[in-house]
Amino acid sequence: MKITISGSLGNIGKPLTTKLVASGHDVTVITSNNDRVEAIEALGAKAAVGSVGDAAFLKNAFTNADAVFAMTPPNMGGSNVIDNTTEAGKAFAAAIKEAGVKRAVMLSSIGADLSGGNGPIAGLYNIEKIYETLENVSLTFLRAGFFFTNLYNDVPMIKGAGIIGSNYSAATTIPFVHPVDIADAVAEELQKTPSGKDIRYIISDVRTSSDVAKVLGLAIDKPELPWIEFTDEQALGGMKEAGLPIEIAELYAEMGSGLRSGKIQEHFLNSKTAVDGKIKLEDFAKEFAAKF
Repeated sequence: MKITISGSLGNIGKPLTTKLVASGHDVTVITSNNDRVEAIEALGAKAAVGSVGDAAFLKNAFTNADAVFAMTPPNMGGSNVIDNTTEAGKAFAAAIKEAGVKRAVMLSSIGADLSGGNGPIAGLYNIEKIYETLENVSLTFLRAGFFFTNLYNDVPMIKGAGIIGSNYSAATTIPFVHPVDIADAVAEELQKTPSGKDIRYIISDVRTSSDVAKVLGLAIDKPELPWIEFTDEQALGGMKEAGLPIEIAELYAEMGSGLRSGKIQEHFLNSKTAVDGKIKLEDFAKEFAAKF
């Protein structure tokens, strides 16, 4: 198969490219960075350099592709994030339509069933709705859990204050996912030929915030590491102090509030969908400790 994927050689793109090339597919990797071309070619793939916001570029990259993996970058710009993300989705959709792509997999998220109250995920809700209008395309919305790798953002807090936390409680249940499990699911879906449009959740583990503090704490020799629940104001202030643009910080604080209320994870938890990722919290904790 000829397959075009977005995401460059990131946490998902690199293992996905490696897996697809090993399976004998003709893979083109979209990247915005010329410096990545050599590394992409070293994996046995072709590079297409351009912007995912450029529908003409995407159409060219998608032409003759049997399948496409569409992944919009998180937090496109420091302002107008939802609008920018939505516009990128429109560019993807236009390119898929004009290039005549018949099979596409879109990386979405838990909480993408909600139009608001979910922070940056609102952009993915918009994109799902745009993609739903595409005709003659077999499309899977791959809704991923909260990335384990996002927990690396808490390293400064752990080192500086000896705590880990957010604006949701230690009892909050979070569906997590590892990028490698996402890559495996994407590869599997790209090689399928289902009809119509469907939703698949990809989740590696479902754990409480208390579990996160305990398991990570044990892995880094801080067995008493506590999970601290912040107010929305405290969380917002901490992210601003860490240097996040105010709009990004506000979106993350809103996402934390959505997790606290349970709304973001509600659809997945109620769907009784199997947890089919292989990498559990304890596995990720070893990676976390190695980088800590």
